[in-house]
Amino acid sequence: MLNDYEVKLAKLKGGFVWHTHEATDELILVISGRLTIQLRDGDVVLDPGELFVVPRGLEHRTLADEETAILLLEPAGTLNTGDEGGPMTKAAEILS
Repeated sequence: MLNDYEVKLAKLKGGFVWHTHEATDELILVISGRLTIQLRDGDVVLDPGELFVVPRGLEHRTLADEETAILLLEPAGTLNTGDEGGPMTKAAEILS
């Protein structure tokens, strides 16, 4: 945790659900692999070391053809599925 923000590490493969975060921006940094952030008006493709900030309220989803490691920075308690909810919603786990 950094102030009131969580620094989250995740591994992704495949597509995720379309969702928004109405109350916050979402910073995504690619550690390894390649990540496509799909937006309704076009895609953003990120390679390792590149980041993108998804503005609050912008509908998006992630897509990774290969296993991709990312770092997320968002306010504590932000759900990974935003307003969508559902079976892909996961709580953050604390690493020790």
